[in-house]
Amino acid sequence: MSGGVEWALHCCVVLTAAPAPVPAGRLAELHDVSGSYLAKQLQSLSRAGLVHSVQGHAGGYRLTRPASEITVLDVVVAVDGPQPAFVCTEIRQRGPLATPAEMCAAPCAISRAMAAAEHAWREALRAVTIADLAESVTGDYGPAVFDGIRAWLR
Repeated sequence: MSGGVEWALHCCVVLTAAPAPVPAGRLAELHDVSGSYLAKQLQSLSRAGLVHSVQGHAGGYRLTRPASEITVLDVVVAVDGPQPAFVCTEIRQRGPLATPAEMCAAPCAISRAMAAAEHAWREALRAVTIADLAESVTGDYGPAVFDGIRAWLR
């Protein structure tokens, strides 16, 4: 998983507290990250329909729907794409003791284990929403944390 996922998730959580669209530069400053780097993550979120870019003087980014309807998996797929983390390259068909292709009709034990882990990982990420993350942040840092973020964003 790329580092962009972490930045995108942080931005989504911050946007839950934002009373108005937040400029990409302001989000970058808040997170002390390169504006151009963060802009790429925000563009990915925008292409996936998770955030909307508002143009103009009061422009910036906002969530397109309630945070309770955006999952962590939505953000991961938006930033890193839908491809699985593990791709079997049929190593068992290589080398001096290679298994003949006709004996490899079913996935091997390693491929099955990785597919099961992938499924479990995706289900776990699908079960957590941006609203859940925001609630956890409040639990970790206290109810005033988002008040501080809102004040800083103004």
